[in-house]
Amino acid sequence: MNLGRLPQLLQLAQLGTRAWRAPLALALVLIAVQLLCASAWEALPYDRAAILAGGDYARLVTAHFFHYDLAHLAWNLVGLALVAALFAREFDLRGWIVILVAATVAVDLGFLLLEPQLEWYVGFSGVLHGMMAAGLCAWLWRTPDAITALVAVLFAFKLGWEHLVGPLPFTASTLAVPVIHEAHTYGAIGGAVAALWMLWRQRPAVASL
Repeated sequence: MNLGRLPQLLQLAQLGTRAWRAPLALALVLIAVQLLCASAWEALPYDRAAILAGGDYARLVTAHFFHYDLAHLAWNLVGLALVAALFAREFDLRGWIVILVAATVAVDLGFLLLEPQLEWYVGFSGVLHGMMAAGLCAWLWRTPDAITALVAVLFAFKLGWEHLVGPLPFTASTLAVPVIHEAHTYGAIGGAVAALWMLWRQRPAVASL
């Protein structure tokens, strides 16, 4: 492996305005939901009882676009900017939509099937981890190098730390709502599966003799 990706990471400004359109639109949606839907606070979060007993399935989507407070939103906006800077060009708009949907579904299914004790959740971090995992899969698939390996190891370390120790200290101390690390894991799995599926479909055909 080599450090061939380092110049790319040092020139993120060269992404251009087009690569930032979709992330910017997504950020504006998150901000708009936070500011305009405050009065509908009780109707938006993931609420296990409301979903299973009341059939309020819209919460499986709205929970990911609403945040507990502005600090919670700000953390996810910073994460979205980082993911966009690193990975925006790895998939086209349709591909990113597939990744968003897959990560959302993975988090929801993980909660419903594997986390019966979890009654309430809001935030985009689970889906965001799915986007991060998808971008890393694209890097590892197309141009593996030392920087890619390092970022992938750090990402895996973060997920492992959250499971074994708990939330990272700087996030736990700045957020008023508990960090649901399971969302990060399920989202990462969903994003990685979607990315690998698309990358496999896009692989060059091998001519038969």
